[in-house]
This record gives sequence, C-alpha cells and structure tokens, in this order.
Amino acid sequence: MGEMTGETGVQSGTARGYLSEMGPSWVAGAIAAGPASMASLITAGAGFGYSLLWVVLLSAVAGTVAQYLAMRLGLLSGQGIVTLVESYLGESWAWILVVDVVVAAGVAQLVIMKTVASVSATITGIDARIWGVIWAVILLAGLAGRGYRFLELAAKALVAAVVLAFVASAFIVPIDAGSAVQGLIPTLPSNGALVAAGILGGAVHITLITMHSYTMRARGWDESDYGLATFDVIASMLVAFGIYSISIFLVAASVLSDPNLTTVGAAQALGPLVGPNAKWLFLLGLGGAAVSTLGGNTIVPPFVVADKLGWGTTVEDSRYRALLAAFALLSAPGAFIGGQVIGQLVLVLALGTVGTPFAIAVVLYLLNSDAVPKPNATLANVGGVGILLVSGALAANFVRGQIAGGVELLSGTVLAFAVILGVAIVVLIGKYVREEVSVA
Repeated sequence: MGEMTGETGVQSGTARGYLSEMGPSWVAGAIAAGPASMASLITAGAGFGYSLLWVVLLSAVAGTVAQYLAMRLGLLSGQGIVTLVESYLGESWAWILVVDVVVAAGVAQLVIMKTVASVSATITGIDARIWGVIWAVILLAGLAGRGYRFLELAAKALVAAVVLAFVASAFIVPIDAGSAVQGLIPTLPSNGALVAAGILGGAVHITLITMHSYTMRARGWDESDYGLATFDVIASMLVAFGIYSISIFLVAASVLSDPNLTTVGAAQALGPLVGPNAKWLFLLGLGGAAVSTLGGNTIVPPFVVADKLGWGTTVEDSRYRALLAAFALLSAPGAFIGGQVIGQLVLVLALGTVGTPFAIAVVLYLLNSDAVPKPNATLANVGGVGILLVSGALAANFVRGQIAGGVELLSGTVLAFAVILGVAIVVLIGKYVREEVSVA
C-alpha cells in the first residue's frame, strides 16, 4: 500500500508503527470508559444478570461506528466541527452545538470529579473534598501546562491499565458461561430500557463525537493518515472499550445482586463475596478509569468554545490555555456535592443521551455535503442512520422515564433540552431533503 506521508511517518499496514502512533481516539475511549459507563454496566449486570450482554457488545460496535464517522469528518475536512457547522449551516446551529456540548460535558465533569475524589478517599483515607482540590490542580498543571500530548500519553497508559485490571478481576470471579451465551440473544427485560440507554449512551456520546476533529488536529493528522486514524478508532473503541465493558458487566452479572450499588460500593462488595484481590483490582480499575475520563472530558468544552470564538485550540494560544485552566478548576466543586453518585449519574446520562442524536445528525449532514471532498460511503451512511435511530429511540425512552414521576426542575430541564434538540434534528433532516430534491 505504500508509505504514508504526513507527520506520523508510519508505513501503511505496519502494525508496530500504528501502535506507536495511535492516540486521539484513545482520549475519546478514556471518556467512554468512565464512571458513568461503569455505573450503567454494574446496574445492568446486578439487576438483570447476563440478559443485557448483547447491549454491551452493541455499544462497543456503535461507539466504533460513531467515532469512525467523526474521525472521517475531521480528517477529510481538516477543520473543527464547530467551524464546519458555522460555515455550512450557520452561526445559530454552531451555538446550539456548543451549548449542547458544554452542558453535557460540564455536568458530567462535576460528577466525574466526585467519583475520582471518592475513590481516592476510599484508597487513602484522606477526605474526598481535599482530593477534589488536589485533582483540580493536577488537571490545571498537566493540561494547561503541558497540553494535549500529556493527556494523550496519560489516556493510553491509564486505559490500558484499566482494561488489564478489569480483565484480571473477571478471571477471579466465577462466570456462568452458559448464561452468558444466552445473554447474546437480544431481549429487553422489564424496566431494562433505561439501563440499556445508559450503556449505549456511554459509548455513543456527544463529547466523544465532537472532540475527535480537534484531537486529530492537535496531532497534525491529515487525509494521508486515514489508515492510522481508522486503526486508532478500532483499537480504542472496539477492542479496548469493548473488553472493558464486557469485563465489568460479567463481574457484576456473576456475583452482584444489588442494582443500587454505587461504583465504589460495587468494588467494596466484591471483597466479602470473592476475596480482597477482586475488590482491589476493581477499585484500582475504577480509579484509573475515573482519572482518565476526568482529563479527557476537561478538554472538550474549551475545544468547542475556542473554535466558535475563532481562537486557537492548543495551549500555544493563551486564550485557549485560560479556558482550559478555568474548566479544570471549576471541576473541583464536584467533590463537594452531597448524595450518592449513582443517582447523579442519571442526570449526566440523560443530558448526554438527549444531546447525542443531534451531534450524530450534524456529522451525517456534513459528511454528505461539500464540507468533505469525498462522498460518504453507503455503508457508513447506513451505520450512521442506524445509530441515529437507536440513540434517538433510547433518548426518547430515557426522557419518558425521567418525567414519568411528574415534571420537576430536573426532569423539566431534561425535557426542554430534548424538545429543542429534537426540533433541531427535524429541521436539519428537512433541510437536507430539500437540498437533495433541488439538486435532483
């Protein structure tokens, strides 16, 4: 296939070169393999046994397809997604996307910080609020000081370690292989729709989709790196994230029986059930996943805001550096939030799940417009539309479940958010249809 040009200098088809140069999709994978996904997997396994294993596998495939589409858009256009939206759809659409991303990532950041601080407190015995301040300072120094490459190296190392920890814990726990095979048959148990939405929402999320064009630009990738970028997506989302999800789910389905366990509580519950080794492997895996997710999620709002304002999206631009520093410090209050984190993750998943279909619709529209020089393949479009339909249906079920108990401040906020983005998707589809009809 010849030699690839561009800054990476790897040869096409050279696995060793690909392994050494991959990275941007691992930052997205670090966010996907976080405490929100873990909470959904624990709830699914502990509450429904092995019956939702098929959803876990589907989430890895769907996450890979969504990330591939985002990669293709960023690589072929050479621009950030917000700039593309403003150029081809208009400023109002760009602001909708920016607000969507900032709200989803901002709320998630607080809950992720609470998880990181709680795990740190459990391991060390030091107050979680102190850990919240410590981790905020570490984020500030690492990201605003050293930039994207520091995050990428940390994400690859942490995700690899987390996957190994959870695979090891799965070997310690007795797994019923026959029941696991039965779980590959698609069935949706009663009250399982919201949990399924949570599992898929962790893999196909607006933050992962929107960040990819910026992380690839930070690496200097262009169209000549298409093979490497594709390998990057498959290795991080399909392989690493898939193994992560399956391992956690199998551990929860095999020995846990309380779907209301927190992520930290699940790790602690493993001790008396299957021994301290499983407990500590699970707890350390949770800690690594939470830390890598915290770092990855921190860079997303500054990326889209800086792009919308016409600023640079690297720490060489002092304005972007200031945005990054501010968002890192604003995550500290998450450690001071009271209550159980599992309930707060519901809001994170709701906002993320509701915002994701809009991001997918935008990516599909741009991939089939003049924003990219090459038309999108039919198979890629089919996969994208499939993810749009599934995520849209899951978002609708999620919102319906949230407002089932009556519209309050929380459920009303999610409902209003969903209505605005739902109308935007319908208008966007109508715009695309009109353009196709006029061309024909």
